[in-house]
Formats: sequence, structure tokens, C-alpha cells
Amino acid sequence: MLPVFEESNSLLFYPVQYEGEELSKNVFYTGAAPNQQAIPAVEYLMSKDGGSAKRFVLLGTDYVYPRTTNKILRSFLHSKGITDADIIEEYTPFGHSDYQSIIAKIKKFASEGKKTAVVSTINGDSNVPFYKELGNQGLKATDVPVVAFSVGEEELRGVDAKPLVGHLAAWNYFMSIKNPTNTEFVKKWSAYAKAKGIAGHKDKPLTNDPMEATYIGINMWAQAVTKAKSTDTNKVIAAMAGQTFKAPGGFTSTMDAKNHHLHKPVFIGEVKADGQFNVVWKTPGPVKAQPWSPFIPENKGKKDEPVTK
Repeated sequence: MLPVFEESNSLLFYPVQYEGEELSKNVFYTGAAPNQQAIPAVEYLMSKDGGSAKRFVLLGTDYVYPRTTNKILRSFLHSKGITDADIIEEYTPFGHSDYQSIIAKIKKFASEGKKTAVVSTINGDSNVPFYKELGNQGLKATDVPVVAFSVGEEELRGVDAKPLVGHLAAWNYFMSIKNPTNTEFVKKWSAYAKAKGIAGHKDKPLTNDPMEATYIGINMWAQAVTKAKSTDTNKVIAAMAGQTFKAPGGFTSTMDAKNHHLHKPVFIGEVKADGQFNVVWKTPGPVKAQPWSPFIPENKGKKDEPVTK
């Protein structure tokens, strides 16, 4: 999409986590870069609180986000003394449903003496058979915890979450976070969803991370338009620099003037039986994004440059 937005000099607010490795003056990245989700999640798994994992299964859907994220994570794990002998990397196509042999492989890998964790970048419907097969083969969260980057409240809607209890997700927001700003955000969405009869949300309104990122982005855009007194792209880009917004996650989010990424907090949540998350770990405050991961050797010397030039 980048060539289209850049050629027409239009703005894209991108509210989903992504693999980094790009910057564009026409994009504001309101979702997480790898250091705002993937790296902290693996650091948590390696910590005492997260189970002191020493072996890792990097399991993803076969497309650019999982492959690039896992390239970064493999390099990060090497920096922590984890060797390739203690890393398995596997990919499955979109819509994949047979996880029997992969779970058996994980089970064997985990039985070889070192605490093992799974980092999941599985996307979409494949998550249902993946977690179901974990349960079928008796792999509990206490044995081999799974931390997911694409499983949130909406993905757990209508799924029996009981077999998933204790497994983890890393996001920059959870619906269950308690503070007045989030209470108001959930209340306003619930009223809107019910009034509009939005499918799925009319009876069970849910908020999630990409919704919060969208909410922050559209409000920052409105603030920038007000400041610029114009919707002209270049004037709005200039006015977006340093915009702040009190986010439902409980922190004030800031738009970085140079790299067009939000400074975002990171939360690790445990799946509860009701499909919500219990936050078990969080950063002390918002984390500045690193679009160019320092764990990719080719990025050495690359810095966040003002992208408006």
C-alpha cells in the first residue's frame, strides 16, 4: 500500500502490530513495533516470573510479519546465549488446521530437559485448532506456556477458553485494564455497538488492542487538524509531531516526531476462562518504538530520521 499513499500524498494510520523495518512520512504507525510487543514478551518468558524458559518454539503463519519477527527474535535469543539447538522455527499456511505433528514435535522438544516456551505468530482461524490440539495432547500452560501476538479478546469470542487458561498474549492494551479512561472507552463503545446493532458486539461488546490504537490515531488526527486549521496532508503531518492522547491503556501516548510511531506501554496478559485477560506484567511506562530493529545486523548505524524530508 505504501506506493499508493506516497504517490497520492495521503495519510495511513496503521493500528495493528507489525514487523518494523520501514518508515514512511505518509504513515502513522499506531500499532506495536517488535520492541513494543515481541521482545518484551520473550524477555518475560526468560524471566523467573515468566517461567525461566531456555528453549523456544517460534511458530507462525507463513507470511512476512511472522518471518521477520522471528528473524529478529532468533537474533535476540542469540544475544542472550540461546543457541540454534534450543530454537525450533515452524510455519504453517493460512487456514492450517492439522497441528497434530507440530504439537507432538513441541512436546518432544520440551521433554528434553530444558524449560520450553512457544512464541506464536499464528494468525486467524488456525489458532482454534492449534490451542485445541495443545489440550488434546495434554500440554498445559504450566508445562509449555504459549505467548501469542495475534490472539486477543475478539479472537477468543465464541471459543471455549478453558483449555487456553494460563496461556499468554502480549499487547499494548487489554479490555480488562482498570482505570477511568478505559471504563469510559468500553462504556462508549458498548453503547454505540448496541445502538447500531453491530454483529457480535450488540450482545457482547468487546474492545481490543487494534481498537484502542485506532481510537488513539483518529483522536490524534483530529487534534492535528485542529492545530493545523487544515486537512492538508503536509500541514497535518507537521502538526502530528509530538501529539499526546490519554489512552485507555492507562498511559498518555505520544506520537514520535521523527519516526511516526506511538510510544506505547506493553502488557502481558494471561487468558481467563471468560475470554478476558489478567495482566501479569507491564512496563513501567510507554516504550519508544524501534522501527529498525538493532537485532538485525543490516540495520547497524540506521537511525530514526525525520521522515518528512
